[in-house]
Amino acid sequence: MLGITPQQSTEILSSENGENGNADHRQQAEAVLTSLVTPVKLPLSQQDTDSHQRKLLKTSPPISHTNANNITTLLSTSSSDTNASVPSVPSVPKNWAKVSATVKARRDLVKEMCAKYKSNIPKNITKGHLYHVFVEDKYKLLYCQVPKAGCSNWRRTLMVLSGYASNVEKIKHDTVHYASNLRSLNNYDNEGVIHRLKTYTKVLFVREPMQRLVSAYRDKFENPNDYYHRLFGKPIISKYRVNASEEARKTGNGVTFKEFIQYLLDVHRPIGMDIHWNLVDKLCHPCIMNYDFIGKFENMEEESDFLLRLIGAPSDLKLPTFKDRNPKDKKTSTDVMESYFSQVTAEEKQKVYDFYYMDYQMFNYSKPFNDLH
Repeated sequence: MLGITPQQSTEILSSENGENGNADHRQQAEAVLTSLVTPVKLPLSQQDTDSHQRKLLKTSPPISHTNANNITTLLSTSSSDTNASVPSVPSVPKNWAKVSATVKARRDLVKEMCAKYKSNIPKNITKGHLYHVFVEDKYKLLYCQVPKAGCSNWRRTLMVLSGYASNVEKIKHDTVHYASNLRSLNNYDNEGVIHRLKTYTKVLFVREPMQRLVSAYRDKFENPNDYYHRLFGKPIISKYRVNASEEARKTGNGVTFKEFIQYLLDVHRPIGMDIHWNLVDKLCHPCIMNYDFIGKFENMEEESDFLLRLIGAPSDLKLPTFKDRNPKDKKTSTDVMESYFSQVTAEEKQKVYDFYYMDYQMFNYSKPFNDLH
């Protein structure tokens, strides 16, 4: 179960423990990253999932998950796309088969969910779908960043892989986000986009949705942040706080978690959505992009190391684990998340779950509270 608690994930994993030989493990894992590429046609727009569709999702019968006994068989089945190449790997971790099976099961589940709930959306990839996808050409990676799911440290790692930096530990937060030299896939011409989508490994890391939401709130509203307080805090306080002080209206400081949730659930928000709390489904478009590797924040160290070894990255390169923004803050764990949601009503909590319902289903996270339906 890769160290993931039942409350974090309900994934069905293989019981294989890597005792069948390194060659077999490499063959299995490389099969995981062989991707069928959706035909690309630019440009065309995607229709968004509206609140009515979310209600339909909630009332649809549950989808069946991949049976654990079939995972090993599924791993040995290659894609028909023989053009995708995977770099040779100098050494194979002992947990190769287990992580390979996990990734394969996640990919299969995403495909099932997309077929069930989003079969009618246009499958053409547009430049708008690629805005959050960053390119690393040397090791042929396409990484879709999901804020509050390890994206800063992944961008540090991409900078080192690309040769823009020599040590992940020395890259400052502002450099990562404002001077990294990493290019978004939407900045390439159509030929460059199509080539990379067909031949590069497409990577996505996700996180338990309501924990990610709380983490975003704590980062942007509980700590000094002039940009978010001014842009989001001022309109949130003005609309949702009764008898707000002139100082609060002027600065946007001190947005409460309840006010933040009121804003999130308001169909007439005074200010739009932000990438730090938008759905992964909206940021990275997994039903269109067909990701080769879907990792989880809850098991970041093991799964990121697996991916780096698979692509042939330098053996001493590890995804950093430090937190350079508000490092003294306690990590947003299950307990921390529960304490924040105790500040809102049961109805609001249910509506937040409904809001992130597609992410919960797509990436196989269980309900975080027993009273949700």
